[in-house]
Amino acid sequence: MFKKRLTKTLVVGFSLILALTFSASAQSKPKTVKKKSAKKAAPLKTATATAENDTIPTIKKNSRPEIESQTIAPEKTDEAQKPSETVKTNARPSPAIENKPIYFYEFSKPEFTVSKINIEHDENGKGKITFQKKDVAEPIAEPLQLSAAASERVKAIWQALNFLDSTENYQTVRDYSNLGAMKFSMKRDGRAREATFNWTDNKDAKFLADEYRKIGQQFVWIFDINVARENQPLDAPRLLDALDSLIKRKEISDAAQMIPLLRELSNDERLPLIARNHSTKLAEKIEKSEQKKEGK
Repeated sequence: MFKKRLTKTLVVGFSLILALTFSASAQSKPKTVKKKSAKKAAPLKTATATAENDTIPTIKKNSRPEIESQTIAPEKTDEAQKPSETVKTNARPSPAIENKPIYFYEFSKPEFTVSKINIEHDENGKGKITFQKKDVAEPIAEPLQLSAAASERVKAIWQALNFLDSTENYQTVRDYSNLGAMKFSMKRDGRAREATFNWTDNKDAKFLADEYRKIGQQFVWIFDINVARENQPLDAPRLLDALDSLIKRKEISDAAQMIPLLRELSNDERLPLIARNHSTKLAEKIEKSEQKKEGK
């Protein structure tokens, strides 16, 4: 009995000792955690404090150059605008009037296949041709660029006519209205004049009308062949025969100007082979003719 009581008391005492040691260890752990957290919190506060202290002076330092840059900026923009203004004033072309059409030619005959032709161009031979065809409801307008040789010829004839200062009518006593009516017009330096006739004995006026007729035939043919390339390739052989005839009769403005187009036609596989071969022969024929002229 004594031994049993002794063992019970030892067990109870031992359990009390374990409980006390466990509670003591549990109480000691939060203390260490609090100390560690306190130690860690201190450097964080100092880091944030130093970061705030660093950012505040940088803002103060950067604020001064920003104010200075704002004051300098308008001066730079004013200096940059000065050359731009001079460029704008220099960009205005003084001879802008020269780009406008000066020379005008008109032909009309309702019964003809091409019932009306209007040609207008400037000193450089650049302008527009407008013509009306019987089978087309609306007039056709195409850009015009005369060759250098054709442009010089036309201007020389206008100068020979002294058109603006002349009062000649150019119409003869004989009436050939069945051949169509022609009209010359000229506008330059605020002055304008026009003259209408159907036949003339004035050599220069007749020569000028012939030159414009050749110009019209050349550029109407160019329009027709381009339409054939796109929509009616089988018309190409007929059109090349017509061009061959015009070249033989010297009824186009400048045959040499047609060489690049004829080279294109010779390589256009949309066209029949006979048309391509014909265009090659015409280009070679014109080149040989030009070489003979240069040799002379």
